[in-house]
Amino acid sequence: MSLLYQVHFYLFGIIAVASALFFVTRKNPVAAALWLVNTMFALAALYVMLDAQFVGAIQVLVYAGAIMVVFLFVVMLLNLGQTDAPDFRTPGVRLGAAAVAVVMLAELLVLSRAGRIPEVAPSATPQTNVVAPVAELLFTEHLLAFEITSVLLLVAVVGAVVLAKRQRRA
Repeated sequence: MSLLYQVHFYLFGIIAVASALFFVTRKNPVAAALWLVNTMFALAALYVMLDAQFVGAIQVLVYAGAIMVVFLFVVMLLNLGQTDAPDFRTPGVRLGAAAVAVVMLAELLVLSRAGRIPEVAPSATPQTNVVAPVAELLFTEHLLAFEITSVLLLVAVVGAVVLAKRQRRA
């Protein structure tokens, strides 16, 4: 394993753990949902680094995309996001973001001058038909669990709408 691979693996691992901690410590549900999305992206990057590109893509599409959109829709529908959230536009936060950007640009500059930026090249043995085994299991053995999960998500959204309507009438 190369040093660059290890550094990025641990970096994405630390980002995933830190984002998960921020997710569970936020009072504002919208901010918590955004930290959860960040966790999902870090996990997707780890899956890609472990040569599981399909799982990484599904992680982004299904969890960070669809489920988080449903979650934010329910939060906004129930009007739960009306807590006092900190303002991230303070000079200290901007200065910290600028410092992180400078460090990342310096890392890229050092790696490019040393000639250590890896080339993106196809693997020696290209994998074909990677999705078929997953799809076959999903639509044969695990079809019932898949359908039950989708019905549960639908029931949760309908329940949130009913709760929101009931609160508005009162």
